[in-house]
Amino acid sequence: MKIKRSIYLIGFLCLSLSTYAQKKEFKFGKVTPEDFNAKPFGQDSAAAAVKIFDVGDCYFEYNDRNGFEFVFEQHVRYKIINKNAYDLADFQIALYRGSNSAKEDVSRMEAATYNMEDDKLVITKLGKDAKFTENFNKNYQIKKYTLANIKEGSVIEYKYTIRSPFTFNLRGWSFQSGIPTLYTEYNVKIPEYLFYKPSFIGYYRPTQTKRETINAHYVTGVNSSAVYSQYVAENVPAMKDEPFITTMDDYISSIEFELMATRYPNDIYRDFNGTWPKIVKDLAEDENFGLFVKRNAVAKSLLPTIIKTETDTLKIANLIYNYVKTNTKWNDSYRRYTSETNPKTILEKKTGSSADINLLLLIFLKEAKIDANPVLISTRNNGAHPGNPIISKFNSVLVSAKIGGKDIIMDATNNDHFLGMVSYQSLNHQGFSIDLKSQTGTWIALEPSFNDEKIYNYSLTLDKENKLKGTMLQYYKGYGALSLRNRYRSNASETEFIKNLKKDKQGLEIDSYKINNLNNFEELLNEELTVTIEDNVEEAGNLVYLNPLLYERTKENFLKHEARTFPVDFGYPKKESIRATINFPEDYEIDKLPKGGVFKLPENKGSFTISFLSQEKTVLVRSVIEINKSVFSPEEYFDIKELFKVIVEKQAEQIVFKKKS
Repeated sequence: MKIKRSIYLIGFLCLSLSTYAQKKEFKFGKVTPEDFNAKPFGQDSAAAAVKIFDVGDCYFEYNDRNGFEFVFEQHVRYKIINKNAYDLADFQIALYRGSNSAKEDVSRMEAATYNMEDDKLVITKLGKDAKFTENFNKNYQIKKYTLANIKEGSVIEYKYTIRSPFTFNLRGWSFQSGIPTLYTEYNVKIPEYLFYKPSFIGYYRPTQTKRETINAHYVTGVNSSAVYSQYVAENVPAMKDEPFITTMDDYISSIEFELMATRYPNDIYRDFNGTWPKIVKDLAEDENFGLFVKRNAVAKSLLPTIIKTETDTLKIANLIYNYVKTNTKWNDSYRRYTSETNPKTILEKKTGSSADINLLLLIFLKEAKIDANPVLISTRNNGAHPGNPIISKFNSVLVSAKIGGKDIIMDATNNDHFLGMVSYQSLNHQGFSIDLKSQTGTWIALEPSFNDEKIYNYSLTLDKENKLKGTMLQYYKGYGALSLRNRYRSNASETEFIKNLKKDKQGLEIDSYKINNLNNFEELLNEELTVTIEDNVEEAGNLVYLNPLLYERTKENFLKHEARTFPVDFGYPKKESIRATINFPEDYEIDKLPKGGVFKLPENKGSFTISFLSQEKTVLVRSVIEINKSVFSPEEYFDIKELFKVIVEKQAEQIVFKKKS
C-alpha cells in the first residue's frame, strides 16, 4: 500500500497539543456549533474547506486462521467552506488483496452530511445506493462512497474500519493533506511479539505524545502486553502541489511502519529486515532475485551469437544491452522481484517488468564476465527511499556495470535508451547496489550522465505582409532526444505527429518536415522544418512588433511562491539554446532593439544569456538557458526563482520595427 509522504520544514503552528483534544469528543454524529464555525487559518485562510479532525487507530487482533491481523480505523470530519470543496463528499478506500484468498475488508462504514436549516440540525446519512466497488487491478479493489446534500457550510464526516492480514506493512498515517487541519492524531498499539520499524518522512515531525506499555489480550487465558504510541499535530497548513518535484508524497508529513522482526513464545527472535545485511542476504537467496540471476543457461546459449568475435568490453556491453532491449518490451510495471523464476521464460514472453528485463540484462553481462550488480531503487512517483533498512520502499531495479574504470548505469526498459541512460522515473538520485556474490550492499549516486539539451536554429524572413518564412532546424541530445523520440513514436503516423506539433503553435504552417537519426543514437537527433508563420507579428500604425523567440520562449515562471520548504527537483541538468536570424524588408528600420544581458547563479549552478544584434537588414538573437544541476535546495529556491523570473521577462521583449514613410 502506497503511503503519502512529506517534507515540511516551517509553517506548522504547533499549539498546546492537548487544547483541541480536550475540547472535542471524537464521537461519530456528535456535531457541535463549534464545528459549523470552524474556519481555515493562517496562510490557508482562503481555503475551500478545513479538516476539523482526523483521528486514526491501528491495533492487532488474533485468530486461529490468520494469526495476527491489524485493524485500522479512521474518523475524519470536514467543514465545507465553498463549492470548490464539494469533491470531499466523494470518498474512496483502496483495499489490497493477495495472490491467494487473503484480502483486506472494510467494515462499519458510517458517513453523514450535517446542515443547519432554520436553526435545526439536518442529518443526511450515507445512502445504500451511494456505495460502489471498483476492481482497480488484480491487487487492488476500490470502495467508493458519495455523500448527498452537500452545501456551502456543510459539515461532513466518515468513520470506517479496515481489517488486514497483511502485517508486513501497517497502514501509515499522513498528518498533512491538501486541506488545512485543526487536529490530527494517530494511535498505534503493537503486540509485544512484533517489532516494527517506524519511518518518518519529511523535515517536520509530529509530536509523539505517548509511548507506553499497556496490557493487551490476544489469546484467551494468555496475558500479553503491547506498546502504545500516539502521534499528534495541530493547526497543520495545507500542502499545495508545486512543479519540479518527485511526488507530493515525498513532502507530506507522515509515518509508516515495516515489520522488522518477531519473537513469539517458545520461538527464537526472527529478523525479517532489521538490517541491511539481512535484506541483502534474503535478496541473494530469493528465487525471483539472486537465484534468478544465477540461472545463466539461456545466456550461455545465446551469448556467442550476440557478441560473435567482439573483444572490446564496452562494445560487448552495448551488444548485450541492445539485444535485451530489442527482444523484450516493458509492460509499464515497476517491480523489485521478477515475475518468473526462469530467465528463458522472460525471453519467450518477450515482455516483462523492470525487474524482469534488467535482471535478465544482468545475467547476460555476468556471463560475458563484465563486473555488474543489480541496483534497487524507488522511482520518482514512488517517493524517495528514507535510507533506513526498509525493503518495501524499493519498487524497481537497474543495473550498474564497471567498464573501463567507469560505473555505467543501465536500464533496458525502453528501446530508445542508450548505454548509460535510465528512464526519467528512475532518476531519484540514489540506489542500493548489491553484490550478490559477497552479499554486501552500498548506496550509490544515480545522477544522470546525460542532460536535457535542445538547440533551435531559426532562419526566417519577415515580409511586408508580416509573415515569417524560412527554416527551423532543431537539435536534441540526451533526455531532450528521448522525449522527442517518445512523442514521435506515440503517433500513428508522421502526419498525425505534425498535426499535434502544430496544435499549440499559433499561426504555424509546416511546408515540409524531416526527422533525422531517429534510430541512430550515435548522431544528433534533429528536425528540419520549412515553415510559414502568421499571426505572430503585431502592427500599430507604422510600428511592427515581433518576438523573435516565437514558440520556444519561456512564457511563465512556475516557481510562484515566495519561499519553498522542499527541493526544486528537475530530474537532470538542462540546456536550451535558441539562435534566430530574422531578415526584414528594405522599407523597415529598427526602432527599438531589446538590451541583452548575462545572468548567473552562484557557483555556476545555472545561467541565462540573451543578446540582440542588428546588421544591415538582419537581426541576430541568441538565448541560452543552462541549469547545471538536478536538484536545488530550499535555501537555493530564491536564486532559481529569480533566474526564471528574468528569463520570462527578457524572453518576452519584442523587436520594434518602423515602416519608412
